[in-house]
Amino acid sequence: MNKEEIIKNGKGIIGIEFGSTRIKAVLIGEDNKPIASGVHDWQNSLADGVWTYSLDDIHGGLRECFGDLMKNVREQYGVELKSAAGLGISAMMHGYLVFDEDGRLLTPFRTWRNSITGEAAAKLTEALGFNIPERWSAAHLYQAILNKEEHIPRAAFITTLAGYVHMLLTGEKVIGMGDASGMFPIDPVTRGYDEKMLMRFDELTADTTFGRKLIEVLPKIVKVGECAGALTEQGAKLLDPSGTFGAGVPLCPPEGDAQTGMTATNSITPKTGNVSAGTSIFSMIVLEKNLSAVHREIDIVTTPDGDPVAMVHCNNCTTDLDAWVKLFGGLLDRAGASMPKGRLYDTLYELADEGDPDCSGIIAYNYYAGEQVTELTEGRPMVFRSPESKFTIQNLMRSLVYSTVATLKIGMDILTSEEKVKLDRIYAHGGLFKTPVPSQSILAAALGSDVTLMNTAGEGGAWGIALLAAYMVRKDRSETLSGFLNAHVFAGAEGSTVSPADCDIEGIESYMKLYKAGLGAERAAVLA
Repeated sequence: MNKEEIIKNGKGIIGIEFGSTRIKAVLIGEDNKPIASGVHDWQNSLADGVWTYSLDDIHGGLRECFGDLMKNVREQYGVELKSAAGLGISAMMHGYLVFDEDGRLLTPFRTWRNSITGEAAAKLTEALGFNIPERWSAAHLYQAILNKEEHIPRAAFITTLAGYVHMLLTGEKVIGMGDASGMFPIDPVTRGYDEKMLMRFDELTADTTFGRKLIEVLPKIVKVGECAGALTEQGAKLLDPSGTFGAGVPLCPPEGDAQTGMTATNSITPKTGNVSAGTSIFSMIVLEKNLSAVHREIDIVTTPDGDPVAMVHCNNCTTDLDAWVKLFGGLLDRAGASMPKGRLYDTLYELADEGDPDCSGIIAYNYYAGEQVTELTEGRPMVFRSPESKFTIQNLMRSLVYSTVATLKIGMDILTSEEKVKLDRIYAHGGLFKTPVPSQSILAAALGSDVTLMNTAGEGGAWGIALLAAYMVRKDRSETLSGFLNAHVFAGAEGSTVSPADCDIEGIESYMKLYKAGLGAERAAVLA
């Protein structure tokens, strides 16, 4: 079938991902390649010290994004998007959406970006013998219990953003394996929530107002490749108020953006990994064996099919870099020499590529929010230098690009140096790599590994969750996810690979010595 016939006959697959700054929908055809897309830009807000998105923003953003996809289909192919063979929802992992028995939200959505659960995360890590990061849903719930928050006695269900949107569309309180692994630890044998750790959590909360077992409020895990519900009439109306798009479409398990990034880069087997870099940055390294120790800098989550993954997650990546680019753009506008946004980024990245490998001692901290890896509860964007530094735009821009990967490097060095984790290949994707020079070579130097950008990487997690939905409706039910991706998606796929240059490795190592030493100034800025 041609693309128009695929759309008319409802044979396409739709993936929708809620990123931190953009909601994106992708429609793929029978060859698993994108044929249309839709987008909606949005932003989190800081309300009463909590990073959040309102329910109106979530509902409206979903509707606007899907509407843009339908418009794109109509304009490109002259047909209406009325149905699909499958659909999937992905979103930023972790966070805290808590509801009562009647489905009422009890407190504003607390996103992954919040660093307000330090006490709970530390106590759970000690009690469970397993690293529980501040972002995890279990940490948010336990912190609310420790704080004796008023909503806790009424808490009946908690979920992630992907789980919530999936519930809106299907009525099902379920979650995918990978997204679940960012709520509470997963047992690698049973591929369910770890029962011993569940019991330990219940012991910790036995004498509190929570009054429930943790398993009672967690979403049910649905394995990859299985159907996790169907689009209801109410869900279809939410997606498309006009009524053109109909109910009944099967949905795959909702997944986290980390897992859809792994899927979109075909990095779900041991010794493979990927780095996703946008508003936040994180690496996902599929492990051959368990780590020898608990590291607070490293999360243990899973692939979509449940294999253990070492995740280094950093809250801050491109926000500060984008702010500096906007500043330079404002100067050009005032001078009457305005430049298109894409060209402005390309120009500033080219200047960064010309900077000294060590940035001449100019150090940038991109901390808009706190960072668990460097033990900061809040962020203060900051640049410092010595009087002897060559303060050129080239060195400043290179430092700003270094800052996007610096915290990630601290965590990755633990994996490669202390835990001796081996890497066969690293795939990179996300907004940081829209202009690959010098971000790709700088990441390669930071990780000491070849870094590949696939030609499909720009499609991101929306494409990744569409692929998981395509796997759900596959013809060969015995085919593994890895086999499906290798045979039907990435066979013959092309990409560009960059190896780390010695001068860049030496430069970023010198930069990191000053970066680590200067963290005292960053902490002092927060305290003051």
